Amino acid sequence: MGILADDVARVREATDIVQLISATVALRKAGRRWQGLCPFHTEKTPSFSVNAEEGLYYCFGCRASGDAITFVRQTEGLDFAASVEMLAARAGITLRYDSKGEAAQSGRRKKLIEVVAAAVEWYHERLLRHPDAGAARGYLRSRGMGGSEVRAFKVGWAPTGWDALTRALRSKTTESDLTEAGLAVVSSRGGLIDNFRGRVLFPVFDVRGDPVGFGGRILPGADGPSGPKYKNTPESPLYAKSRLLYGLNWAKEAIVRAGEVIVCEGYTDVIGLHAADLPQAVATCGTSLTEDHVKMMRRFTDRIVLAFDADAAGSSAAERIYQWESTHHLDVHVADLPAGSDPDDLARGDPEDLRGRVSGARPFLAYRIDRALARGNMGTAEGRVRAADSALAVVDEHPSAIVRDQYLMEVADRCRLPSDRLRDAVGELRAGRPGDRRRAATAPREALPAEPSIEEQILLLRMHTPGELPGWIGADLFAHELHGRLFALLAGGTPLRDLTEVATGDAAAVLARLSVCEPPGHAQPVIARFVFDAAGRWIDEVTRTARTTGDAGLGRNLGDVQLACAELRAENWSPAVAERLAGLLADAAAGDDPATGREAGSGLRSPARDAEDGAPREAPAGDRQPPGGGGEPFQEAPAASEEERFYEDLPSLESEMPYAANLPGPAEHHK
Repeated sequence: MGILADDVARVREATDIVQLISATVALRKAGRRWQGLCPFHTEKTPSFSVNAEEGLYYCFGCRASGDAITFVRQTEGLDFAASVEMLAARAGITLRYDSKGEAAQSGRRKKLIEVVAAAVEWYHERLLRHPDAGAARGYLRSRGMGGSEVRAFKVGWAPTGWDALTRALRSKTTESDLTEAGLAVVSSRGGLIDNFRGRVLFPVFDVRGDPVGFGGRILPGADGPSGPKYKNTPESPLYAKSRLLYGLNWAKEAIVRAGEVIVCEGYTDVIGLHAADLPQAVATCGTSLTEDHVKMMRRFTDRIVLAFDADAAGSSAAERIYQWESTHHLDVHVADLPAGSDPDDLARGDPEDLRGRVSGARPFLAYRIDRALARGNMGTAEGRVRAADSALAVVDEHPSAIVRDQYLMEVADRCRLPSDRLRDAVGELRAGRPGDRRRAATAPREALPAEPSIEEQILLLRMHTPGELPGWIGADLFAHELHGRLFALLAGGTPLRDLTEVATGDAAAVLARLSVCEPPGHAQPVIARFVFDAAGRWIDEVTRTARTTGDAGLGRNLGDVQLACAELRAENWSPAVAERLAGLLADAAAGDDPATGREAGSGLRSPARDAEDGAPREAPAGDRQPPGGGGEPFQEAPAASEEERFYEDLPSLESEMPYAANLPGPAEHHK
């Protein structure tokens, strides 16, 4: 039961995958593909690639792959149906279901978002127009917030009545919708009361721009319901404060442009920073910074600027930040704000000074050392020693010995103390600990895309520029059976996207990676090398078998094949020679040739021999060299180990693809 397959296909076709992924990842055009930092693992060098024509993506680092639906599932944590529904809404497609119950259940999240959106509009209009919001409007004006900002950020007002919102929305929704969305709670008498009363409300949107909850502030000195100064939407299917950042929906493009994100503690700070021409600002939603927040920001930048007192939380916060810097390859800086001033105050009073403090933000450890030394009396020897002790305790918390030593020398210089004595002091501090809990996490090694092998380049030509491949290139010229079967399926008319949807195991891995690789810029040298390598394998096989059996007749075509190989080694080789060589190999394979170790006409290589050898064999020294002489070099690299196993994944392709069932099997290509 679920969404009709035709509608799923329509959604895939209608989705611009580059536009979709660009909302999460900063993509840049690279040839025919788009590249960026992978959203699924941390890296400094982009290894994430998108094929816009086929609607596919692949990461050469963590090997994540898929299409637009897969991307939504992996980034948003949605199931298949919800992901299709989200993309259908973007494309304006009405979905059909084969079960009414399925249709009702799959739209639950969409319904809750609609309910929260209605509450956002109701609260916003209440603030703008209702007499009971006068005090709220006055408070916002006192904070320097004008009407344009109130409208841009959809700021609202929750009146003091017990059930004003509930009564306003009762005709549009249900009690369960209101409670599940966190807008209302059940009273002791069984009725509904509003969750927010007597508060200025700041709507919270997720990274896609869907409204998911609110943060509310009681007016200073206001009468009415008491409670905490700040209140947030309770945890709900939409609202998870440890994974939400206020303002990220507005800031994400500015973050990419600026190369940094500014993290604040309050909603008004974000609005103030926007007014100060610093739109790359976000804020946590009533919680301290979490690793989920860091992972989300890392999708857009590797520089985080903290615009709050980053020293207040002490060692526990420092340990987390150092861990995040190491694990996620981040640079955490701190903007040094005046004591007793928050970013919103500075943004309204002196925006130029605020911009200067953000641009001059200090690395996190340097900022903490500055704070430690500033509390000391640097005018006396005793004061400098005590200040150095405080600073060394901060330095000691960093997990990197190299970083510690660099800052130790800075402390020594500023305190006018010998650096070797301070090193001894740090050594004593660390020796006194039973164990160093602050070791840096081992960063995952970045995996850069490997150059495709010659066989993979032939597959790339078949996938992306089939017109450049001559018709005489056949599946039995491949050394790797898996490559040969994939080539046969593609040459037989199976669309690449269809193959990627049903392939599993090694076949899926090869297709996913090659789908985002560029085809060779010059096809003819690749074709010649491909045929040359096939000939070399045949020469090896014939020579080895003839030596073993003493049967000189096995090599009856050997001279012609070797002559053609010699011609291909010439600098001015001709494509006609490659075609002639392929024909000779086909003729050699057409008879019952025991040198191949296979039945007549079954191809050039034996899977058993491949499995024994583990890789294509090299020709004896002097017998073979790459064709082309001093011409264009070949882009060859060893095949990945996962591609050394042949054919075992392909039966699943044929079982799910009727049009592939009649294609020849691995030992039947020329029967």
